[in-house]
Order: sequence, then structure tokens, then C-alpha cells
Amino acid sequence: MKLVLDTNIYSDYAEGLADVVEAIVQYGQDLFIPSIVLGELTYGFLKGNRQVYNERKLHQIINRLKIGIIPVDADVARKYGFIFLALQKKGTKIPINDVWIAACCMTVGGILLTRDRHFEQVDQIETMILTS
Repeated sequence: MKLVLDTNIYSDYAEGLADVVEAIVQYGQDLFIPSIVLGELTYGFLKGNRQVYNERKLHQIINRLKIGIIPVDADVARKYGFIFLALQKKGTKIPINDVWIAACCMTVGGILLTRDRHFEQVDQIETMILTS
């Protein structure tokens, strides 16, 4: 199964949270991370006091798990427009970065692994929502 990792899932995996590690091991034959998630992580790293450590750990995890990075390209941008319009028509708002993350997920045909329930409002993707 193709799993696309949301920002909160990467963070939880990096901390070794058992439910996330188990889900990735059990379901993640092919793993992807949207470039938008990398941007959110970088922002967090820059705000913290362990930037170099966190960046090194991110690259190690990406390499160890062979995680593919989903770039924002014309195909992702088109899917973003489609998803954003569909959400608007439903009168539903989710964080704008999450619309981009959903578009990345739609592009690779993966299942988004997340803790954010608002992704359930995005009809164009499948989600696997972990609860604490």
C-alpha cells in the first residue's frame, strides 16, 4: 500500500510513537512525503534549538525508509485547484497547506496517514487517521 505521511505522522515516527511505527511497518510498502510537509518540518526545525539534529534525523529517516518526496508540479497544482474548489462548494475549510498535501496524495494515488480528522472532508483521497 502507498502511504503518504502527514507532518504530524513524521513527527510522531521520529519520536518513536508505537502506533505510528506499527502503522508504517504494517501498511507502508511504499512511503511518500509531500514537499509541503518538508516545508512545515523545516519551519519547525528553524524555530527550535535543535535544527541541525532534526534536519539530519529527517534525512536519515527518508533514506532508511526509502521515502519518496512528492514535488509540487503542474499535476499537483491542478489537483490542488480541483480539491480546493470541491471543498469550497461544500462550504468546508481546511488549512491551505493541507489542501496541497491532499493534492500530493491524490497525485501518487496513496492513502494519507495523519492524525488530522479534517482530511475526511477531502473526498478525492483516502485517509488512515490515527487517534491518540
